[in-house]
Amino acid sequence: MEADPSTTSLPTDIQDHELLEPSVTNTQQLTAIDTIITQEDLTHKQAMEIVHEGLSDVLDGDPLLRDLPAGVTSEEVALQIALEYGQAMTMCIQKFTGEIMPIVVLQGARVQDLKQAIQRYVTLNEDRKGTQTSISWKYVWRTYSLYIDGEQLDKNNKLKEYGIKNKDIVTFVKRQR
Repeated sequence: MEADPSTTSLPTDIQDHELLEPSVTNTQQLTAIDTIITQEDLTHKQAMEIVHEGLSDVLDGDPLLRDLPAGVTSEEVALQIALEYGQAMTMCIQKFTGEIMPIVVLQGARVQDLKQAIQRYVTLNEDRKGTQTSISWKYVWRTYSLYIDGEQLDKNNKLKEYGIKNKDIVTFVKRQR
């Protein structure tokens, strides 16, 4: 016998969080999108435009997800939610130009995970700007290192081993030969 969804209880931390409750407006928008997609013969491109418009409306209406950029990936949404629940942290990566990149990684991440997150961030930024640059990440990691408080980060170590916490600044420095 299946459980009635209306009587299924959620953990209290989820029940008490009003952001997880679907709003009437968001539900109506998603239902309207579903109706449009099923009623018409749409090309893939048209369907994706409708979905992106609907997703944009949903993200704009949610205070937790409002800061995410257009064309957000599911991974970015998941990391933002993990950040809200304290399961992730934002690292401030300072490039040699002085620019700071906010990178979100899970709490138990290794330096290698941070490097992959930097790659993902830079690639998504370039795509969103419409810039077509080919970056050799193998060259980048061979030429540059990540440092915190003058200590070079080893890719196999966990970030916590360096005492890194939320909003800490990690510098991106060219290696000395």
